[in-house]
Amino acid sequence: MIPNVFPGNAEEEPMYNTIDASLWYFYSVYKFLQYADTENDSQFIKDKIYPGLKEIIKAYEKGTHYGIGMDEDFLIQGGSNLDQLTWMDVRVGDWVVTPRHGKAVEINALWYNALMVMEQLAQDYEEDGSYYLSLAMKVKESFQKKFWNEEKGCLYDVISKDSKEASDLKQNEVYDDRIRPNQIFAVSLPFTMLDREKEINIVEVVREQLYTPYGLRSLSYEDKDYKPYYIGKLINRDGAYHMGTTWAYLSGAFITAFCKVNDYSHDAVMQAKEMCEYFGDHMEDGCLNGIAEIFDGDFACTSRGCYSQAWSVGEILRAYTEDVLQHL
Repeated sequence: MIPNVFPGNAEEEPMYNTIDASLWYFYSVYKFLQYADTENDSQFIKDKIYPGLKEIIKAYEKGTHYGIGMDEDFLIQGGSNLDQLTWMDVRVGDWVVTPRHGKAVEINALWYNALMVMEQLAQDYEEDGSYYLSLAMKVKESFQKKFWNEEKGCLYDVISKDSKEASDLKQNEVYDDRIRPNQIFAVSLPFTMLDREKEINIVEVVREQLYTPYGLRSLSYEDKDYKPYYIGKLINRDGAYHMGTTWAYLSGAFITAFCKVNDYSHDAVMQAKEMCEYFGDHMEDGCLNGIAEIFDGDFACTSRGCYSQAWSVGEILRAYTEDVLQHL
């Protein structure tokens, strides 16, 4: 597992309460190799990183800390009770603000992507990658069967077990149909599982319900629990953090997904360019030349939280470079 937090006190152990960090690592390796320009870079991955990637896959298959592991349907699940393992991780005492225990949509999108990256690396390093490909196909079959919400034309956010049936090995599954931005990664990642029509539907739903010029809302504005403003006492802000608040970093994934489903047409790329340029205005207020962590769900030009956030800046730069400049 990859740590979630390194404590300020060097004597304390790192914290590992995250389900996605290890899976994002595969994406980082894939991106590194896309930009690598020497044989030494590839050799470095093979010698120093690839063995660790193999261990991560094994651990997620067999099960590791915090209940993280592969279920019988080949999907990754994790967390229970007070655990908060995804990026929507706010907890106030015993109040879990956004409980996402079970099989989260972006985690399984990342799981499939990781397996496909491993299959490609195995081929590159003249090893047999058929196991990774076979497992990826099983993940894809289960994901397509379980996560598609036909009624809303998008993906369920989390599939969890019915707590009332906790002692039953054949537990009933509960489907969280709240419209959240996590599903956009099932379209934006390098390796994805859905057909083009479903991907288009997801992008349309996300654009309609979640998109703002400064990021994606963490919950649909039509949801009864939607919080339009990140203001007030700490407990009020914590209650809004992932319940409507707009997150700038999610714009990167949305721009990539939008361009992909439109085949990087000239019109799509120009719209993506405009989406990136909105942040130019923001960079002239607040923290100059920075992009804030979050914005209100309503009137999203009001920035909140960290006034210059690394992943906000990084994702807009990535999208502008990869999805706009490389296609103009």
